[in-house]
Amino acid sequence: MAKEKRQGFQSSAGLIRYFDSESDKSLKLSPYLVIGMAIASAVIITAVSIIWPF
Repeated sequence: MAKEKRQGFQSSAGLIRYFDSESDKSLKLSPYLVIGMAIASAVIITAVSIIWPF
């Protein structure tokens, strides 16, 4: 009887390969920086809408 091959889900195989091939040349941002930029954008948009109401 042939030995069974234990393979993972075929649907996730491409995603795993995609994320394993991460490049060192890509731009890396801290999660804190992204959250800070989102908060700063919200504050600026709110301030502009208060200063120049539509």
